[in-house]
Amino acid sequence: MTKEEKIEEIRQRARKNFSQGYNCAECVTEAVFSLVDTGMSPEVKKLATGFGGGVGLYGDTCGALIGAVMAVSAVHGRSSLPEGEGKEALLKGKEQLYGKPGLYRLFNQIPNRLKEKYGNTACRDLTSKWHTSWLCRDHALYCREVITDAAGIAADLILSDKNELASKPFGDNVENLKD
Repeated sequence: MTKEEKIEEIRQRARKNFSQGYNCAECVTEAVFSLVDTGMSPEVKKLATGFGGGVGLYGDTCGALIGAVMAVSAVHGRSSLPEGEGKEALLKGKEQLYGKPGLYRLFNQIPNRLKEKYGNTACRDLTSKWHTSWLCRDHALYCREVITDAAGIAADLILSDKNELASKPFGDNVENLKD
């Protein structure tokens, strides 16, 4: 199976998951944990449940985006801090996150790609026109597209060369980091 076919398989599984009753975050994590060897138990996907609706329907960061971050973290996240002590260890840890390659460069792509397509990453803003009709068909169809795209982004970041992606310039970020 090619990389593109695997990405599409993950996208379509996440899409189908929504029709089966998974929430937005669960859709993405279930698809990735079922179709990618993360080295973690598929039961880890239950950590995503509380992130639906922008964290328990609070409306903050889109649950599909959070699910994508969780999925990519399962593959590319840190399992321990760099070895060393004191300032040396802190500098290694900083380089691991901020460097080139750096993990923050990789993860920063998820919200930036979704924001580029949908104009926002907050659930309450993405879904503002359905606040009085939350469970309507149009809302479900819209969120299903966001879920499908978030799963595709996660799959792309998981299946592509980590160092290449982690060397790309930062998109929007709270520190205004540029290359």
